[in-house]
Amino acid sequence: MTTLLKKEYNDVAYISGPLLFVNAASDLAYGAIVNIRDGSGRTRGGQVISVSDQNAVIQVFEETRGLDLATASVSLVEDVARLGVSKEMIGRRFDGLGRPIDGLPQVVAEQRLSINGQPMNPAARAKPEEFIQTGISTIDVQTSLIRGQKLPVFSGSGLPHNELAAQIARQAKVPGHEGDFAVVFAAMGLTQREVSFFTQEFERTGALARSVLFLNRADDPAVERLLTPRMALTTAEYLAFEHGYHVLVILTDLTNYCEALREIGGAREEIPGRRGFPGYMYTDLASLYERAGVVQGKPGSVTQIPILSMPDDDITHPIPDLTGYITEGQIVVDRGLNAKGIFPPINPLPSLSRLQGNGIGKGKTRADHKNVSDQLFAAYANGLDLRKLVAITGEDALTETDKLYLRFADDFETYFIGQGGQDRSIEDSLTVAWAILSKLPQSQLTRLSRDSIDKFYGTKLDEMWRGNRI
Repeated sequence: MTTLLKKEYNDVAYISGPLLFVNAASDLAYGAIVNIRDGSGRTRGGQVISVSDQNAVIQVFEETRGLDLATASVSLVEDVARLGVSKEMIGRRFDGLGRPIDGLPQVVAEQRLSINGQPMNPAARAKPEEFIQTGISTIDVQTSLIRGQKLPVFSGSGLPHNELAAQIARQAKVPGHEGDFAVVFAAMGLTQREVSFFTQEFERTGALARSVLFLNRADDPAVERLLTPRMALTTAEYLAFEHGYHVLVILTDLTNYCEALREIGGAREEIPGRRGFPGYMYTDLASLYERAGVVQGKPGSVTQIPILSMPDDDITHPIPDLTGYITEGQIVVDRGLNAKGIFPPINPLPSLSRLQGNGIGKGKTRADHKNVSDQLFAAYANGLDLRKLVAITGEDALTETDKLYLRFADDFETYFIGQGGQDRSIEDSLTVAWAILSKLPQSQLTRLSRDSIDKFYGTKLDEMWRGNRI
């Protein structure tokens, strides 16, 4: 790494947590990368996060313990945080700062890019309208992911969002573009068990061959957690817009990222916002989420699935609340379904994909896709309402049609939502949907066209089960 400036700054005023305050350093630039050297000769990395006439504030990438104000010095390394990127990063594992952790040599960089990315010209954005198949029926049929979309997963503590993330990374594809599809996976605040899980899962399933992994551990500095998603998105943008890949970026867990933001804000003695989080958290999250999209004239694209665990399962908490404003829907992981042993426990009723209509239908998935999705939603909602009624009045008070809806809700959860680790094509998912809908009278399928009913009604679930189709 080439040193840009030999000048050293020796007037370190004080240290607060991971922050270093340096006087008479107003010529340092915001975002610059520096080295901090202590009296023993040990060097730590850092990044400038604030500059004023009085001082510069530096986030130290490692612990600040042992730094002595009298002997510490700061020197500039790069004008802005950069990542050396290369197509050879595919199949590799890195830490949160982009350093290899797979025992292989450092990547030979084709370019060194700012991790803050380049603003995407709104006029150059193309309309997202190409379906991404995740292999998960509830997502593909009812909350469809579209190439260039940002579609977060709202989960909770103890729910299997890590397993869901690994399954999506393993199965996702753009039909017809399998050869130029890549996954960039960034995990923040992982325990050692989670690091082992993701490492083994990607290697065991072969998903690593088309993936780039950035793994930030829980015992790594909080500052590193703030850089990890930017490292991942810089890699994704390079693969997408320089090499034409369709890149799916999975970021987990954004709650750990926001907690690091709050920790750094507290160390800077900032005035807190809602629940102690910085008032600029909306802007900070937007700087990550808005790096998804399709650019006119570029063959590649960046699609995002941010995953966050809602504290106390509270969807009004600032993290999911602000995420919902910025992104284009949400996939909700349900604690009740998980308690029943259903995997993946995705509840389609509070889930939503605002761009679904752009990428499904005739010539994209199947002509009956949207109507099947609407019919499943309505029938399942009716079945859940009837469950509440049965808890009060008993099943004897129901009509025969009501009992069919009650059984539909059970079958929908068991066979459609609860697919386990299977990889289903969109055709298979729609076939399972029709098999379950066929247990309702045709007169109840008011959201389906007569042509679709004549073509697909009557599919037998038992026959599919024996044929290992589900």
